[in-house]
Amino acid sequence: MITTTPEPLEAAAAGPMARALRRFRADKIGLFAVAMVCLLGLISLTFFILDRLGIPWPMDPNATNLERKLMPPNSVNWLGTDNLGRDVFSRLLNGAYISLTVGFVAVFVSLFIGVTVGAIAGYFGKWVDNLIMRIVDAIMCFPTFFLILTAVALVGPSIFNIIVVIGLVSWTGTARLVRAEFLTLRESAYVQAARAIGQRGRKIIFRHILPNAAAPILVTAVLGVPSAILTEAGLSFLGFGVQPPQATWGNIIADGKTYILDAWWLILFPGLAILVTTLSFYLTGDALRQAVETRSERQ
Repeated sequence: MITTTPEPLEAAAAGPMARALRRFRADKIGLFAVAMVCLLGLISLTFFILDRLGIPWPMDPNATNLERKLMPPNSVNWLGTDNLGRDVFSRLLNGAYISLTVGFVAVFVSLFIGVTVGAIAGYFGKWVDNLIMRIVDAIMCFPTFFLILTAVALVGPSIFNIIVVIGLVSWTGTARLVRAEFLTLRESAYVQAARAIGQRGRKIIFRHILPNAAAPILVTAVLGVPSAILTEAGLSFLGFGVQPPQATWGNIIADGKTYILDAWWLILFPGLAILVTTLSFYLTGDALRQAVETRSERQ
């Protein structure tokens, strides 16, 4: 006779959040990715505070020195200098602040629109759902990056405009996800009970359905940040993003492409910054997805 070891009482009694947290803590790669995201956030916050206080750290990212132009990494300029003698390390820190600001705020805008639209479509269904989903399908027919590029070209390149445009264009995936969650959850027993006692739709949406759909929405938000960062970097590289002398990773690479054979550090270090940042967010989102995935509860 084959016997199985019973699950510990503490694990069996733990709620979904506790089980998800335990699975996430067991994912070493996910924990490392979270640590990297926190480190990048701390560096960006430090730069933002010092910039507002008027303290250049470690150097003024926009200060030029033609006598030290295109210097390789050294003890003074850790990551070298560009064609105008500006410190690449200071400009990378400035770019981290810009990129993370664009990433987080743009995702917040797209999340707000996507959750609102998806919740309305999924909860009310019928013709409301059909109308909203046809609009979503029409928007998704256009290539996202070229739609963003066109919009930025029309309204003008600036940090505010880039954030708004990315947020207004990239909400469709979130809307479809939230709609699917609402279509499932609106038939749950607790939602039927809430309707039976006379609760209104808005209260049911925000008090009963939305909290139970929070996990996939959180994963979508985390995975949306690197997409926004890559979009901003691409726009800046093409000259439609944040304008010089404000430094971003995209325009640092754009300035350095002319000197790619003589000043490799102008391409390598901002490219590594984009790679590490986006990869950290993607790994964090993937770890969160695996931790909250409902199928793993049945294993």
